[in-house]
Amino acid sequence: MSASPSPSLKESSLPVADLPWPLLHSVAALADAPLAEIAERLREATLPYLRSSALVIFTEDCTGRPQKNAGQEDIISKVSIAELDDLRNGVSDDVAWSGEAVLAGRPRAALALKHSPSQALLVLTDPTPSDAEDNPGLELVTYLWGITARRIKEKVADAPPSYLAESRAASAERLRVTAELTDLHSTTLETLLAALRSSSMNDTTARTTVTDLTARALVGLRTLTDRTTELVEEPVAKAFERLREDLRPLTGYSGIEAEFIEPPLNGRALPGEVAHAARAIVRGLVLAMMEQPDVSRIRTQWDCDGENLLINVRDDGRGALNADAPSISRLDRRVQALTGHLRMDVMPGWGADIFVSLPLDLPARPAGDTAGWNLAARELEVLQHLVAGHRNRTIASEMGISENTVKFHVRNLFRKLDVGSRTEAIALAHSHGLR
Repeated sequence: MSASPSPSLKESSLPVADLPWPLLHSVAALADAPLAEIAERLREATLPYLRSSALVIFTEDCTGRPQKNAGQEDIISKVSIAELDDLRNGVSDDVAWSGEAVLAGRPRAALALKHSPSQALLVLTDPTPSDAEDNPGLELVTYLWGITARRIKEKVADAPPSYLAESRAASAERLRVTAELTDLHSTTLETLLAALRSSSMNDTTARTTVTDLTARALVGLRTLTDRTTELVEEPVAKAFERLREDLRPLTGYSGIEAEFIEPPLNGRALPGEVAHAARAIVRGLVLAMMEQPDVSRIRTQWDCDGENLLINVRDDGRGALNADAPSISRLDRRVQALTGHLRMDVMPGWGADIFVSLPLDLPARPAGDTAGWNLAARELEVLQHLVAGHRNRTIASEMGISENTVKFHVRNLFRKLDVGSRTEAIALAHSHGLR
């Protein structure tokens, strides 16, 4: 009995004219989007199905840029990590949430989706339609968000040196600004507490009420500081444990023995991008070593001298690893992006011994190191106003130009600096010595 003929490709395919080309173009744009533009691409893709005033992505995969925003400037420039974290805690994995949430300092209608594998959060403010249960475009928005969340995770896993360097600068600046705010407000609030607890004040009820409010404000401020620190730092022991989990699938089925020498438990916490880069570098080294013949054991060791993360990876192969191999050269570039050093000792018949040193502190840049941005004089002046914390109206008044002209210069700055928000522009400017 002969099999019935299968239909031809032409007979079984949907006519080209009937394909959903706008959706396909949106998917292609997301799949090809650089991290700095992915929020804007996602917003463009979702607007035909679900309109919103702003789109915010919150992802801890990106230590330097946990927020990626697009839409109304008065929302995306003010929404905080604490607000997004509170919202994420109330959203179930892969289930749309709609309601009112505090975003950019006040309650707003919002729709949120959380991607379960990465815990990344998507927030759309003032969505239309507003009800997640009565939204015919929500299924497509969820699909596009899934593509975006996976794209972010893939891009960060293979982050180029330029991303890692800029990420580190932004992380360091965020931590510095938070520390300054903490010192300022803690001193203010503690002084206020001392005054209100003074025996010279007679209004006991008022004193008690304000004392309680101030104490709660202090707790909230310190909680925010701890949360921000968690986003940009990772305990060295925790970072090493994550490395062990990453390598388990690689070594578990290869027949190669993986030995791990753990760092001291009390070692200095690693900046987030150093921890991420260190894991990626070790994974790359282990993969390169596993491709050699006659390798039966690979040992990985981390240590910390207070100023550097010290990495040692060693195999027991024939010593066939080549320092000029593309895989090793690529890893060396990642090390150099964080002003680190990689040294490889190859011993024929005894294997390869690789040492990596990654500084934990960002090296200082000379002030005014901005020539590579190719900024016009007016654009540099606007950037200096942004660094000073001035809003568009103040900048326009100081420079004698209109607010629309200021917005034009700000858009050009974002494009030339490859950033997506005023916060990122300010962080990058600080890292280049602008104050």
